[in-house]
Order: sequence, then structure tokens, then C-alpha cells
Amino acid sequence: MGKAKKRSFQLGIYNQFSSLSREEAVKTVVKLLETNDRDADNLITLFGMSAEEVLEAGASYEAVKSKEGLLRQ
Repeated sequence: MGKAKKRSFQLGIYNQFSSLSREEAVKTVVKLLETNDRDADNLITLFGMSAEEVLEAGASYEAVKSKEGLLRQ
């Protein structure tokens, strides 16, 4: 695979969200936590989410506890 094609694929991977509201981000984090996806970490730190708002959105206590170091108190 050429360099240009490789860059295009990487650009597509990292530009999955063109504009994302905070509410949509919280819902996306809950879904990503269910599948144990590493992209949840990026969204948590990008939006500075708290454990309380992720729990209220429907995440399990265990999933939130596993991300304790990333979530605000």
C-alpha cells in the first residue's frame, strides 16, 4: 500500500466524528465502555467527563470504576 493511500485510511479512522455534542459523546462513551473499546478513553479525556454523568447515562458501575483515573470526581 502506498503512502498516500495509507494516510487516507488513517485520516478516515481519526475523523469519525465531524461534530459531536457533549450529550452524544456521553452516549457514545457508554456504548464504547460496553464493548471495552479504547476509544472511550479518548472521548472521556477530550470532554472531561465525570463519573456521575457517565453513570447517569447508563454505564455499569464496574466499567466506570475501571476508568476511575480518567474520569473527574
